[in-house]
Amino acid sequence: MSRIMIVGSGGSGKSTFAKELGDILKKPVYHLDAYYWKPGWTPTPNDEWDQFLNEILSEDEWIIDGNYGRTLELRMKRSDVIIFFDLSPWITTYRVIKRRIKYHGKTRADLNEGCLEQLDWNFVKWVWNFRKNKRPEILDKIHRNGQNKRIIIFKDRAEVSNCLKAIRVEGEGYFEERLYNPARYSQGVEIE
Repeated sequence: MSRIMIVGSGGSGKSTFAKELGDILKKPVYHLDAYYWKPGWTPTPNDEWDQFLNEILSEDEWIIDGNYGRTLELRMKRSDVIIFFDLSPWITTYRVIKRRIKYHGKTRADLNEGCLEQLDWNFVKWVWNFRKNKRPEILDKIHRNGQNKRIIIFKDRAEVSNCLKAIRVEGEGYFEERLYNPARYSQGVEIE
């Protein structure tokens, strides 16, 4: 599985997981936030962003973490594995607040230099409402683009930890058993 994309709410652990997965599998990791945001939290213009993404997506191997809904399907179509962090808003909101305290006045490793950690009410609301507002769209896109792909949906921290342990033992073979099953999805809802 050469091309792995990771999506989910802020504070879900995408970037930490991506880094660890990259270390285990020896694949290049791209934290999209580090490329999209220029110093001072200035966004990259769409045409420049699209060109950058197309360059990464043309590579044979990558791990990409980040949402960026406008280009989500483009990444899904090129990926072999789609990993969705579908964690509770209690966990993700707690984590973004904790992260804000930990990195006060600093730039995180998964961000561009000059993007000091910040937290505003709109971002907290976005994180809290991610499952309600973004989850159906993500599941729908997985349903439309998941054929012949490996799909992993994490519901809690234990699943994330167990996945990394298994990948350390099995390597990329871990993904083989996770082929997309359309019967699990119906109108943007994962069926348990």
